[in-house]
Amino acid sequence: MTPKPRTPAQKVKFRKLDGILLLDKPRGLSSNQALQRVRHLFRAEKGGHTGSLDPLATGLLPICFGEATKIAGGLLGARKAYDTVARLGIVTDTDDAEGQPLRERPVPALDIGTIDAALRELTGRIQQRPPIYSALKRGGEPLYAKARRGETVEIDTREVEVHAFELQSAADLLDAGEPLLRLHVECGSGTYVRSLVRDLGEALGCGAHVAELRRLWVDPFREPRMWTLEALQALAARSERSLEACLLPVETGMASWPEVQVDPAQAKRLAQGQTVAGEFRPAGEVALYGQQGRALGLGHVDLQGHLRPQRLFTWAVAPLTPASDPAQ
Repeated sequence: MTPKPRTPAQKVKFRKLDGILLLDKPRGLSSNQALQRVRHLFRAEKGGHTGSLDPLATGLLPICFGEATKIAGGLLGARKAYDTVARLGIVTDTDDAEGQPLRERPVPALDIGTIDAALRELTGRIQQRPPIYSALKRGGEPLYAKARRGETVEIDTREVEVHAFELQSAADLLDAGEPLLRLHVECGSGTYVRSLVRDLGEALGCGAHVAELRRLWVDPFREPRMWTLEALQALAARSERSLEACLLPVETGMASWPEVQVDPAQAKRLAQGQTVAGEFRPAGEVALYGQQGRALGLGHVDLQGHLRPQRLFTWAVAPLTPASDPAQ
């Protein structure tokens, strides 16, 4: 019997789509793999994520579609919170459970006071050495690519801000169970939880690595309603409209910037790439809003109070019709 010819998979027809999805990333996927799955599910032409999570990590990964990608850079630098489990006594080459063990040491007798003191030393503005296996680039290439080839990778320390590094539970360790510490971290941009746990292990005299990691929130999404891939797939099977209901408007991602209101004439000048003279405040990057509270994009206020456009949304730079021209 002649087999039936295989029909090629139906090609995804992508579309313009704007908004922000708060994804609950599953363990085992890279951030880019998670992004591509979601982008294909929504059929979004353009998408990006705001800050990588390691494959081992789960939790909040904001996905920006369409015009929301223009504010993704600001979300990358936002304050973040994590829960993590540190496994004491074993150091790995990646500083987490996915790496190869480098050395194993006995865990000394520890008490809560000793652990809390070590955590305090790693809180505030500290110097941190990022992991060798990281997405940081040198010579245009990620460090993890060099490390996988066996190249020697030297990494300088850099200043990061750790707002909180707190012990949630040491019951596993103190009750003669597994040598685990359950920890809570709140930190600023560029901070590696893997490095914090590694350095905590060294301070305690036994080494450590991340066994589990979950991102809880990212500013401005402090109490996020996250969506799993399974939930999104179920909604997509129901209807595209049900799936789109998961998206947040672009404006929800702009709460971290100071807000500046502009009138129609000023909005037109900005849309033409021109600076608007005035006494705008505060200095620095700002969120621009027009009439009826419509977000226009991001701008910059200089020390003289003048406002210039930075990254405007397409609807802010669309050609004005004669009827809507504020100059008339």
